[in-house]
Amino acid sequence: MTDLDLISEARCFGGRQITWRHTSEETGTPMRFAVFLPPQAEHQAVPVVWWLSGLTCTEDNFAQKAGAQRVAAELGLMLVMPDTSPRGPALNGDAVPDDPDKAFDFGLGAGFYLDATEAPWSAHYRMYSYITGELPRIIAAHTPADLTRQSIAGHSMGGHGALTIGLKHPGRFRAISAFAPIAAPSQGPWGRKAFSRYLGPDEAAWRAYDATALVEDGARAPELLIDQGAADPWLAKELLTEKLETACAGAGQPLTVRRRDGYDHGFFFIASFIEDHLRWHAERLY
Repeated sequence: MTDLDLISEARCFGGRQITWRHTSEETGTPMRFAVFLPPQAEHQAVPVVWWLSGLTCTEDNFAQKAGAQRVAAELGLMLVMPDTSPRGPALNGDAVPDDPDKAFDFGLGAGFYLDATEAPWSAHYRMYSYITGELPRIIAAHTPADLTRQSIAGHSMGGHGALTIGLKHPGRFRAISAFAPIAAPSQGPWGRKAFSRYLGPDEAAWRAYDATALVEDGARAPELLIDQGAADPWLAKELLTEKLETACAGAGQPLTVRRRDGYDHGFFFIASFIEDHLRWHAERLY
């Protein structure tokens, strides 16, 4: 069993907000993740909502800014909130590579929830396998999680992660939702930069980590839910929601996109509608 180091713990709406650190076999680095255990978890196993955060975030941003715990406590939902990338130093003492220009959209804080295949990123940037394999095993061993009832959600880069991981594991997740996801990363600057460096120049390999391409190539889920701020400055250039809408319409993939007038890309947007998402997830988890 993987050993966990307790970083912090606090009572919250009758439950517990906890941050743990552990040594990751997948990334070869220390990794941190946050968990909210609702009050019901003291007496029984509870369903799990995985939350994947966006560029520059850590395991703390959603936990501290979204205001999700009150509703999760009411509904009896465990929230699991991993970090967004490996961080150094690695277990062998080497520094985990970062964007050489220290840009926010690549490297540390920008793992894009994929397994890199290109050096030097491939040694540590294995967030797909970490999220889909290693971390669920840790959650199963250390918490009262009912992993027969799981769903996944995320924001921006994390919305991309939630959509792609959910589409690739339709039998695992009962619900998939996203806030302002990078919906077609192969066609936008953030995604193209990340994919070309993490995965190499062959754009066919990128399709495995692109929600729009996955739907075009046959991936399916029972339904997808997206909330998108209509005043989001990244919408037209980076998020490309309409690309996913077109792909889903052509493939018969159920997708609901709710455009929110006046809302931008930030945590005030998430906090405004996270209750809607958690209640939507709970209807499918109970």
